[in-house]
Amino acid sequence: MVTRQEISAWRPPVAGVVEVFHAHFTEHAYPMHVHDAWTLLIVDDGEVRYDLDRHERATPGDTVSLLPPQVPHNGSPATPRGFRKRVLYLDMTQLDERYIGPSVDSPDLADPVLRRRVGQLHTALTARGDEFEAESRLALISERLREHLRPGPVPVGARPDRSVARNLRDLLDERLLGTVTLEEAARAVHAHPTHLVRAFSAAFGIAPHQYMVSRRVDLARRLLLDGRPPGEVATAAGFYDQSHLTRHFKRVVGVTPGRYARSRAADGF
Repeated sequence: MVTRQEISAWRPPVAGVVEVFHAHFTEHAYPMHVHDAWTLLIVDDGEVRYDLDRHERATPGDTVSLLPPQVPHNGSPATPRGFRKRVLYLDMTQLDERYIGPSVDSPDLADPVLRRRVGQLHTALTARGDEFEAESRLALISERLREHLRPGPVPVGARPDRSVARNLRDLLDERLLGTVTLEEAARAVHAHPTHLVRAFSAAFGIAPHQYMVSRRVDLARRLLLDGRPPGEVATAAGFYDQSHLTRHFKRVVGVTPGRYARSRAADGF
């Protein structure tokens, strides 16, 4: 089988859309990682197998998959020919945090109308001058997603769970561009280092260091789409140097930062 790695990525001038990502992979397997945006995914050929919240799932061609922010997931080809996918990364203006729980429970939506609308939005996003059409289609898509998910009311006076794992996640988010040792983190959240790692992994399905690296890769993607060179992006995203960025970026995204940046230029964005 011929290994294929075809990608196209850009940031369109449409409010609510953080990134558009089209890819054809035959062998690349995504490790466990997180995004800070919603992942709205359709598969045009093949099938993707993925784990979300410790449940194995798949994306047949007639579904729309919505993966929530901050929830670890992976992904790999479920067929010998790999998969061809189109992804929209949407910010929290489209769906707020109330929808995270319902989307974890039901990430794959068998809705032909929604599927068609997502495809039409991708078409609009590939053309200059169609921003108004794209914004209109996005509004309808977000509305339909909310209708599918229908979160229950948030209890009045409810307080977030400030567990050890969540406190560590907050700390890693705060120190994303800096350095933090396990000992420092343990002192900050008042827990033994070993317990800290186990609690975080048990709560989120990803090790603390994997979480931090994937958040940095996510930031690097945005900076590359802004047109910044990989060497500059490495430092700005918290990596030691460009080779450090390249190693982790390729493992998570499937291609090097340079190739990712060139795909943006090829699309004229």
